[in-house]
Amino acid sequence: MLFRWLVWKNFFRAVVILGLFTGLAYAALDFIETKNNRMDIEDYEPRSSLVVSETLLTRAKFPFVDVHNHQFDMPVKDLSLLTAEMDSLNMAFMVNLSGFRGVYLEQSLKNIRENAPTRFGLFLNIDFEKIDEIDFADKNVKRINDAVKQGVIGLKVYKSLGLTDRDQNGRRIAVDDSRLDPIWKACGDNGIPVLIHSGEPAAFWQPKDRYNERWLELRQKPSRYRDPSSNPSFAEVLAEQHHVFEKHPNTTFINAHLGWMGSDLNRLENHLDKYPNVMTEIGAVLAELGRQPRRARQFLIHYGDRVLFGKDSYKMEEYYTYFRVLETADEYFPYYRKRHAHWRMYGLELPDSILRKLYYKNAMKLFPSLPLDAFPIEP
Repeated sequence: MLFRWLVWKNFFRAVVILGLFTGLAYAALDFIETKNNRMDIEDYEPRSSLVVSETLLTRAKFPFVDVHNHQFDMPVKDLSLLTAEMDSLNMAFMVNLSGFRGVYLEQSLKNIRENAPTRFGLFLNIDFEKIDEIDFADKNVKRINDAVKQGVIGLKVYKSLGLTDRDQNGRRIAVDDSRLDPIWKACGDNGIPVLIHSGEPAAFWQPKDRYNERWLELRQKPSRYRDPSSNPSFAEVLAEQHHVFEKHPNTTFINAHLGWMGSDLNRLENHLDKYPNVMTEIGAVLAELGRQPRRARQFLIHYGDRVLFGKDSYKMEEYYTYFRVLETADEYFPYYRKRHAHWRMYGLELPDSILRKLYYKNAMKLFPSLPLDAFPIEP
């Protein structure tokens, strides 16, 4: 009996040991297979199995004005190549917000005047970090007055104001710093708009975890993260910007990127209602509209007089997605940059009356110098 028990005991022990090693072996194989098949989220590009309509547009239905563009080499740029691309897109006029000042601005104006006088407009840029200079306000008011006489059609304010611009003592310059009031007033007195980019998407202040909708962008562009411990809050920066709008009702402001309220169109509507001197534009935030097509369509129809077409960074092929979202009824198609939108787009199928306003009519009200013959006569 003792011998038989020992045999069975050793047998079961061997079975357990064998099972353990077998399990470990399978686990190791599973681990290796999983590791070999693992991919980064940046590489994951699933092809949709949906069978839906595709309306691939490479040209806007109507001539359009891009009020938010950047051409940093404008003083020396071959404008014939750029205008050829614009013609293919049906872009009648481009506003280059990066006009800067001084010799750079003068050479940019010269290039436009000599080579494409009816196709481009320039905005002036100011160095706000010189705010402590005794003649800061007078110098920049004169700069605005002179620039308008030379042909400049607006002032562009970069996001550095309110975020990273500092005075001589290292203090952050608030968007609504009272020392800047003469600048906003001078723009109103000259009848030119201020296109102002304040803040960033709210998600840039939120924890960089799996719940953050812009996690991929913060991974690829870590400098865009706004650590709440060392940055003004999202709400604070926007409040400063809105205070400027309130203080200067006679100046027209273009609140860039839907004022970072594209994900809350109720708030954006209230914002436009409160500040009748404010317009907005869709540059780099089309993805917010394309994921809420019914609500976005309703917004653009009701507030069609207050929204301008803008793109921001220039790449010809990316305009095609704008046309598709604005003009078609297509469903579930990709955005062109995953870090801005890992979700899919839906077409708004805007009526022609709204497209005309968005593409050119609203811009024509802001910029009287636009060539009238570049746009269709109302049917």
